Amino acid sequence: MAGKNYNNTTGKTDTEKTVKTNPEVITPAAGDQSYEQVKQEQRFYFNIVKRRYIWFVISLLIIIPGIVSLFTQGLNLGIDFTGGVMLDIKFNQTVTQAQVTKAIESIGLTGQVQMTGNNEVLIRTTFMDEQKRSELLAAIQKDAASFDPSNLKEDSVGPAIGAELRSGAIKAMVLAAALILLYVSIRFRFVYAFSGIVALLHDILVTVGIFSIFQWQIDSSFIAAILTVFGYSINDTVVIYDRIRENEKRMKKKDSFEDMVDKSVWQTMGRSVKTVGTVIIALLCIFFLGGESTKVFALAMTIGVFSGAYSSIFTASQLVVEIKKRMAGPSKKSSPAEAN
Repeated sequence: MAGKNYNNTTGKTDTEKTVKTNPEVITPAAGDQSYEQVKQEQRFYFNIVKRRYIWFVISLLIIIPGIVSLFTQGLNLGIDFTGGVMLDIKFNQTVTQAQVTKAIESIGLTGQVQMTGNNEVLIRTTFMDEQKRSELLAAIQKDAASFDPSNLKEDSVGPAIGAELRSGAIKAMVLAAALILLYVSIRFRFVYAFSGIVALLHDILVTVGIFSIFQWQIDSSFIAAILTVFGYSINDTVVIYDRIRENEKRMKKKDSFEDMVDKSVWQTMGRSVKTVGTVIIALLCIFFLGGESTKVFALAMTIGVFSGAYSSIFTASQLVVEIKKRMAGPSKKSSPAEAN
């Protein structure tokens, strides 16, 4: 057979073998999938981009009550912000965090309890008069364990430290937002950076708003959680942006930008869902098993991570579509795509 090498073992030519094996080498990551192929592969597929106004409304239904709550009842600030008292107690026997917490709550106080080792406990609570202080120490002796009052260490945290923390947190978030805006603008385009910053503000407002609505007390670890959410959320958004940019280069004149973004979001959906799932599992373990001192951080992170995953898929990428559509004008609207 001229021009072809016949294989006596398989009974097929090398050309026939190449035709059948080459398609297996091409993967979805190479960006060669068509929009129809992506839709067929996704078991629970629905058109995300065509329903973007629904996602915007859902976000507003969560954010607006939070903003109203912030203006009406504010945040339940802990002693890191308002000032208070820190008690360092060395017990004569083994004591648990739950026992000390129960003793504090038995006299109507709230506070943070941190085990520091060698039967030492650090208690943070609000300012107390002498009578309330005596009641607290008596309750701890009764419900937790005995200790030598002469070894008690007591310090005051003034509201000035709280003001410094608030100021530092605001400056840190503004600086982080500015650097993220610059980075995404350079790596992609300004419209992507602007949409990413709006998504970050979405995550912050959702997290802070929920804490305000339910009046959960916040401390300095809450600030750490908010800044961590900043990094997590923009990372997930950039992954989707990368796929959009990759697919945009392969677009033909007849292709719809909306369809291309919808395809890109679904191509990264598995990665987004798996990532947020594993992170939330770890955070829930910290929340339930990590003790009182880590609860605020774990809870804020859980809300922020979930909101970050939502905003990356349903806010940032959809804002890019909406802004590009409005910038293009009515004469250059994307071609209609079937909403499944």
